[in-house]
Amino acid sequence: MGLVTLARVEPLLACPRCRSRVVMEPPGARCTASDCALSEGASFARIGEALVLVDFEHSVLRREDLVGRNGANEPVVAHTWSLERLPRGLRACWKPPNDVAARNIDRLLSLLGDAATVLVVGGGSMGNGVERLYAEQRFDVVGFDIYSSPLTQLVADAHQIPLADQTVDAVVVQAVLEHLVDPEQAVSEIHRVLRPGGLVYAETPFMQQVHAGPYDFFRFTSSGHRYLFRGFEEIAAGPVAGAGTQLLWSIDHLVRGLFRSELAGKAARGLLFPLRYLDRLVPDTYAMDNASAYYFLGRRAERELTPQEIVDYYRGAQRLAAGTSRSTVQ
Repeated sequence: MGLVTLARVEPLLACPRCRSRVVMEPPGARCTASDCALSEGASFARIGEALVLVDFEHSVLRREDLVGRNGANEPVVAHTWSLERLPRGLRACWKPPNDVAARNIDRLLSLLGDAATVLVVGGGSMGNGVERLYAEQRFDVVGFDIYSSPLTQLVADAHQIPLADQTVDAVVVQAVLEHLVDPEQAVSEIHRVLRPGGLVYAETPFMQQVHAGPYDFFRFTSSGHRYLFRGFEEIAAGPVAGAGTQLLWSIDHLVRGLFRSELAGKAARGLLFPLRYLDRLVPDTYAMDNASAYYFLGRRAERELTPQEIVDYYRGAQRLAAGTSRSTVQ
């Protein structure tokens, strides 16, 4: 069915504080546990068509950042310069199609049965390369973000996913985990809401400059990203983009700093966009050490990867030669 209505999502909902069932009660919703503070009438408000399922007492999100000061149904909207204003051909110079994501989403969907439910964490805008997910009518797509959009049924905090245990078949979390103060907690929540054998697809940056300003906290190496998803069996993992793309990021931000202009940096990135094609010339082992971002496609497991196993997991070009002591490697 693609993106479903909020009414279809309601049976899956759980209180972000106590995880009891949530029921819709116009103009919003409430927790059904009588001893929960969020059980009072309309504890959860609405922003436009989306339901706000956030426990503000235990979240980095603030109510005033989500809802306009002139009324409960007025979302706060940030107005920034957007690449979407450019013609498609020019837009691709700054933001080319994510073929890696497209291939991995195809593989993810091929592993799902009919009528599967797919949760998109950070789904306020459609991710680059995931278009087929929304076009595929065999699946129900549920999306949430920290703001309301036509692609979300919920406004929620990824540290407290407001769904009951084992209610979805797959989770897509693209370019989100770096923006969370506790990404391990969010991955634990993803594990919790997935059914046994459920799938996760994640993309997370390694060598990228700060983006989203004060809401940017983490970067992950390939091994660090794998260990973040240590509660999952790996199906596939690797770089999303390599050193050429990473170089474009650096040039963009160097020019921004020199000219004190974001637009100047974006213009430099657009003019030098062929640098990204150098990614194709770098062997995978070297790309694993110098990627702009990594992906992970995995299946929910019942055991975690151990610290010893993550050391053996490393796949980059700096693998130790036989007989070389770790203590001699700088």
